[in-house]
Amino acid sequence: MEVVFTQDVPNKAKAGEVRRVPDGYARNYLLPQGLAEISTDEVKKRVHKITAVGDEVRVRETAIMEELAKGLDDVTITLTARITPTGRYYGTITSTHIAMELADKVGREVERRWVEIAEPIREPGEYDVTLRFSTEVSATIHVNAEIEE
Repeated sequence: MEVVFTQDVPNKAKAGEVRRVPDGYARNYLLPQGLAEISTDEVKKRVHKITAVGDEVRVRETAIMEELAKGLDDVTITLTARITPTGRYYGTITSTHIAMELADKVGREVERRWVEIAEPIREPGEYDVTLRFSTEVSATIHVNAEIEE
């Protein structure tokens, strides 16, 4: 099915792009969420307006994300967890834990999907974690994983 994206969809398309997508993806996700419209002649006539609105929104969101990245760059957070006799955590410290602790520290919402860690933290130590807000905006934070007393 050919659709015109009305909003940016990460890793798929930007607003105003005309793309062919699987029918089920369009019917079950894109159309109900208002992220795209079925490509018709009438919609194709509005593509330049949809693109302009999408560019404006993207510029505004990028400015907000850059401000957030500046505030979070080089922040250090400390997480604690119980360890086993072998020195590993009973479980792991995940991106959700990091996002929740960071949100508490800075007093602003931090989404779990922004946190990029190669694999969950399983042992105490110091780790550098990247926060990727968009393709061009990122920040690095420091995570101290400690033993819970």
